[in-house]
Amino acid sequence: MNSAPKAKVFLEGRYRKLTRDLPQTILYCPECKGHPRRKRNCERCEGFGTLAKDSVQQLVAWVVGKAFGTRKNKFHGSGREDVDVRMLGSGRPFVLELESPKVLDVDLAELEAEVNRRNEGRLEVVGLHHSEKARVAYLKETPHAKRYGALVECDEPVDPAAFEALLGERRTIAQRTPQRVAHRRADLERERWIELEAARPCNASREPVEGPSRMFEVELSTQHGTYVKEVLSGEDGATRPSLSGLLGVPCRCVELDVLDILGEEGTPEVVRQRPPEFGAGL
Repeated sequence: MNSAPKAKVFLEGRYRKLTRDLPQTILYCPECKGHPRRKRNCERCEGFGTLAKDSVQQLVAWVVGKAFGTRKNKFHGSGREDVDVRMLGSGRPFVLELESPKVLDVDLAELEAEVNRRNEGRLEVVGLHHSEKARVAYLKETPHAKRYGALVECDEPVDPAAFEALLGERRTIAQRTPQRVAHRRADLERERWIELEAARPCNASREPVEGPSRMFEVELSTQHGTYVKEVLSGEDGATRPSLSGLLGVPCRCVELDVLDILGEEGTPEVVRQRPPEFGAGL
């Protein structure tokens, strides 16, 4: 006899990650895998079972799950950023899938405010609303270009004019899978487009400076699936051309932020907002 399907609730919104120590989903230890017994003596994670204390998924689900009366959840993001990369702008779309909720009558605006209150300075959720299962596949399968802001350090001072000569042109690059993700990505060479949009000389504190500098604030847009840190460094020729190659000076990414999620070709994306409450505007 088949059991009845479990009830599910799908909630959609966007998250803004304001810190550089927060993974999107639970980051289990690669040694013990978070197993209750094996993690006790695991030196890699010191018994925690995870490599980070919390995640976007946990910070959202702890509050939302309590309100809906369930601890079982899955977090579906429209792509993800590295742990040390902030997600700014209008935020990254996500769907939180809640399994077997015991409570259904929940004020989502109040819930959103509570998530943000508990995580002030670390995480913000925007536009939380009811959604559906089909949105999970849409978010995961729809390609998005992205706009980034990076603090770049060069091995020697660079004249701002050298950067300005590179701005505004969309370039096709060949990019091999970076070493830092080779353990979980196929070793392939991919073609992607990038476009450098702005470059401002600064110091290590991001304060503007005049003339040649070793530090620059750089803004660029890239095609879906581009490894931005390697676009800047070149990773010893694994990305061609790179900012390092175009300038003729070795460069590296010190800090990286996602400034916006764009349409596939780099056009502004239409943000799906929370539907208005019934009777609003009457």
